[in-house]
Amino acid sequence: MSKNTEDRVFFVSLGCAKNLVDSEHMLGILKSKGFELAENIDEAEIAVINTCGFIQTAVEEAIDTILQTADLKRQGSLKRLVVTGCFVQRYGYKLLREIPEVDGWLGTGEIFRIADVIMARESDAAAPFFISRPTYMADHSVPRVQATPFFSAYLRIAEGCSHRCSYCIIPGLRGPLRSRSVESLVAEAAEMVDRGVKEINLIAQDVTMYGRDFSQRVCLEDLIEELVDIKDIQWIRLLYCHPNGISDRLLELMDTEESICPYLDLPQQHVSEKILKAMGRYSGGETPLELIARIRSKKQRISLRTTLMVGFPGETDAMFDELCDFVKAARFDHLGVFAFSPEKGTAAARLKPAVEREVAEQRQSHIMALQYRISEELNQQIVGHMVPVLIEGQSPETDLLLKGRTATMAPDVDAQVLINEGEGVIGEIMPVRIREAYAYDIIGEIVR
Repeated sequence: MSKNTEDRVFFVSLGCAKNLVDSEHMLGILKSKGFELAENIDEAEIAVINTCGFIQTAVEEAIDTILQTADLKRQGSLKRLVVTGCFVQRYGYKLLREIPEVDGWLGTGEIFRIADVIMARESDAAAPFFISRPTYMADHSVPRVQATPFFSAYLRIAEGCSHRCSYCIIPGLRGPLRSRSVESLVAEAAEMVDRGVKEINLIAQDVTMYGRDFSQRVCLEDLIEELVDIKDIQWIRLLYCHPNGISDRLLELMDTEESICPYLDLPQQHVSEKILKAMGRYSGGETPLELIARIRSKKQRISLRTTLMVGFPGETDAMFDELCDFVKAARFDHLGVFAFSPEKGTAAARLKPAVEREVAEQRQSHIMALQYRISEELNQQIVGHMVPVLIEGQSPETDLLLKGRTATMAPDVDAQVLINEGEGVIGEIMPVRIREAYAYDIIGEIVR
């Protein structure tokens, strides 16, 4: 397949880490076809925007980014503009009419066509548009260019989702659950370690569902037992675990295997039984507080992150008070709160009574204020302790500080450690003594 080798491609990846993995595969495919990858859009002839379309704010961000990039094309800076991802999957062929400045479109299940779309003839009557029910899933054999720092990478163990949460459009955007084979995942993880990756973050819409689509049952615990045997693997982190999927076997592995980060991301969403039922998130037989007690009964303390949703239809003041009491009792290490967004096409968008947006945002602020105090108190408890920290580089706030993360902090979403003394090596896990602690920042010195 021929092309002009001077064509340089710049990528914009919006949304979650799972979307970033799609971008990395598209970058890998393009590089394998001879395209150059540009670090700056001013250096590129082609721009690709991999979009999110999960909620309305993500849709608005996608539209703004597309239109801003289209302006560069009108100015003559770019030859072609291609848009991919969840935004395309959500809105389909109407985008051809609404945004004619775009030269090619790919849905979530068509990313393997990225080179073909870019190389489509400019004389074609219509922009190429590929969209279908998502069934494609890239594995270790598909080229990939890592876009994260060299020491940290995402390993997508499954694609799609077969849950039916009433507020969520992910199954429509990403298709049903499709797990990768254990062999493929171990091969990719081993290759990551060989090139210097210290931290491997396992991701999926719900990692605890891994393997349930196989005819011969394989589960997350089976995969983890294979991954921990990879020579020189340092940190394995589990992200996006459904609360109903936390087995005793999983907790035992976390308690005994040193390379598994003592960290769980449990999107609880709410605690009211009535709200959880309306959300389609039924209880697994134990209450949220019973689950947390079971997790924290282990010898090693596991750091917990959760996300909550306020303003869901039917949420009363009493239900919100119940949620606040839960936050106070659970004392999560990391917590995010979202105000409900009624997304067209979801069952929840039709539920009544609606909660006023202003009320939902007030509830959001209230819980974040509660969590601020909890986070500060928990962080104060590690002052004076020595902890292993993955050194990430200079702080964006000042060149005088390094930044890093402990095994109890996930990339991009959690607090960080700021280092004001000692010489650090980027990409290395080094001992740091914690000297000060606040709600969202911890300060320490490297001890050698």
